[in-house]
Amino acid sequence: MASILSRARQNAPLKALALDVVNSRCSMNPGALGFLIRCLGSVGLADEANNLFDQVKRIGLCVPSTYSYSCLLEALSKSRLIDLVEIRLKEMKDLGLEFDKYTLTPVLQVYCSSGQSDKALAVFNEMLEKGWVDGHVFSILVVAFSKWGEVDKAIELIDRMEERGIRLNEKTFFVLIHGFVSESRTDKALQLFNKVRKLGFCHSVSLFDVMIGGLCNNNEREKALLLYSEMKELGINPDSGILMKLISSFSEKEEELDRLLQECWEDVSSQPKNLLYSSVLQGLVCNGSIYTAYNLLRMVMGNDRNGGNVLAKYFLDEKEVISLNTNSFTSVINGLLSAGKVDLALTLFREMIQFGCNPTLLLYNGLIDALCKLNRLEESFELLRQMKEMGLEPTNFTHNCIFGCLCQLEDVKGAVDLVRKMRFYGHEPWIKYSTLLVKNLCKHGKAEEACKFLTDMSIEGFLPDMITYSAVINGLIEIKSVDTGLELFQDICARGYCPDVISYNILIKALCKAKRVTEAECLVNDMMLKGLVPSAVTYNYLIDGWCNNGEIDQAMLCFSKMFGKEREANVITYTTLVDGLCDYGRPDDALKLWDEMDRKGCVPNRIAYHALINGLCKCGRSSAALVHFNAMKEKEMKPDNYLYIALISAFLSDTNLPSVLDMLKEMVDVGNLPSPQDKNFPVIKDAICKLSEDARTSSSIRDLIEEGRIPDVSHSELVEDRHKPSI
Repeated sequence: MASILSRARQNAPLKALALDVVNSRCSMNPGALGFLIRCLGSVGLADEANNLFDQVKRIGLCVPSTYSYSCLLEALSKSRLIDLVEIRLKEMKDLGLEFDKYTLTPVLQVYCSSGQSDKALAVFNEMLEKGWVDGHVFSILVVAFSKWGEVDKAIELIDRMEERGIRLNEKTFFVLIHGFVSESRTDKALQLFNKVRKLGFCHSVSLFDVMIGGLCNNNEREKALLLYSEMKELGINPDSGILMKLISSFSEKEEELDRLLQECWEDVSSQPKNLLYSSVLQGLVCNGSIYTAYNLLRMVMGNDRNGGNVLAKYFLDEKEVISLNTNSFTSVINGLLSAGKVDLALTLFREMIQFGCNPTLLLYNGLIDALCKLNRLEESFELLRQMKEMGLEPTNFTHNCIFGCLCQLEDVKGAVDLVRKMRFYGHEPWIKYSTLLVKNLCKHGKAEEACKFLTDMSIEGFLPDMITYSAVINGLIEIKSVDTGLELFQDICARGYCPDVISYNILIKALCKAKRVTEAECLVNDMMLKGLVPSAVTYNYLIDGWCNNGEIDQAMLCFSKMFGKEREANVITYTTLVDGLCDYGRPDDALKLWDEMDRKGCVPNRIAYHALINGLCKCGRSSAALVHFNAMKEKEMKPDNYLYIALISAFLSDTNLPSVLDMLKEMVDVGNLPSPQDKNFPVIKDAICKLSEDARTSSSIRDLIEEGRIPDVSHSELVEDRHKPSI
């Protein structure tokens, strides 16, 4: 009864039968128990099989044997219940039951199915030592290797087993060849293919199809053609699928495709020529030979019969006329569109209609999309009109292509009018285009027009999202004032919108820039009450605001709140604080913070070094500034003119003239010396004068002047004095 129900896949009656066995206290031998469990396992009732096994044991209806356990392991293995398999295996060991081949085969199977290669190999090696490995056991592991992508291990295992006289069956060889090809290991697939041939297994069309397809995908065209020839020698007729794979592979060069068609024209002629012609066109397009495909199409249409296309001779036979269809044109038109040849695609599209082929909706959509990307709006509308005349309804994609073009052109009225028509079709405008329009309007100082557009969209029933509103808020802030942006923000919040962190950051940045940092902090508290986590960017705006307001302690307090993955202090945070601390005469704190940045693995960039070095110079810490200046150069960061000036000024203040000379020489060597018209030149002029007057440095300065590497400022002063009016 169990056998009949399991073969008929009658799971419910089979489960009821298992319950009846227990409830009726029906005694059974280990073989009967094993058979019933196998029936349950064969239809996926592994849990029921496991429960039945336990109940029969507990009640004492049967004392399970190795066979009973093996059947249970098989049922559990089929459902990949690896934990239960391991528990039952341990149970067998504890009971002192001997394992056999049929015990360990399902264990090997479940480990292979679960991808546990180490455990699978351990079981296989144990079975190998005991002489239990046969073709079936061997195929389980070798197919698993193939599925895991371990092609080399699979080949190694095949060689090992062949040495022991164990070989795979035909079906397993075919499965492995498919697997190796899917892993792009055609070298090993060919190796197995040759084994199949030597073993005398039947060569099927499907096997050649897989091998030739794999070789074509790997651009091993000559090997593919060799297999094709071998296939014909064996008397196996290639199907259209094999020919299409070869044609697609050989389409990179017109000459190669010609050679292929010469090689297999007898087989090609037996196939439907229209199908093969479409394959040739598709292959040429896919491989970038767009113009070859275009010319071949036009020649078959009857245009340019003497165009010189070497492939035309195969398809211009007057006895077998090629019937062009929409698919023939579609592949070439799509290829031209992908290559950016929109005008040529439009010309071919019109010729296609004249030829009597009806364009598809997808073809119209492709052309409209291409025209809209080029902002050719009128032509897009004309194609839309033609579509409707042909009874083709525009899709959401069609309308959104045109909507995107209108938004790109900042045509607010046109966009709203189209949205009204889209509503009639049940189509929704894509938010990304609405956002694009709003951003463009705001960028060009038309924030009020952007607001009106969003209002009109809302009236039509299409509510903008928070990203779009954020763009308008940012535009209003830049064009009008922070308060105008804040007013819109509060208005949309009142209407049920939930601003995100980016929306809040736009306002926080603006408030901090306007030195209204207290209000910005209130916004941060508000976003936290709504469950949003301020980002590092949020805190960076606040810290910058407090520093600009001269409240460095508030900035440090804000810094202390930056913890966790989303708001961890970054190089911008540290740079802002270092700059702020130096500005307010706290260089020691700035250096401590710099060391903390290094400890936390935050790598300073060029801007950070500039802030620290300039800040230390302003605080009269020229020696420390020089240390970090040299560290910056060691990291291959190029200092700018401004840093050299800052260091020279600091050294002049410390009357450290030798260091001034070193810095001046370096400026000259790297070509950073400012011209006399530069606003920083007075510092250089002052340095040259003082260095000229000092006995330690005067000779070096004279040498630099004589070499023409620095200007003679005493001469320039004399020239300036001559031009001063006499009193």
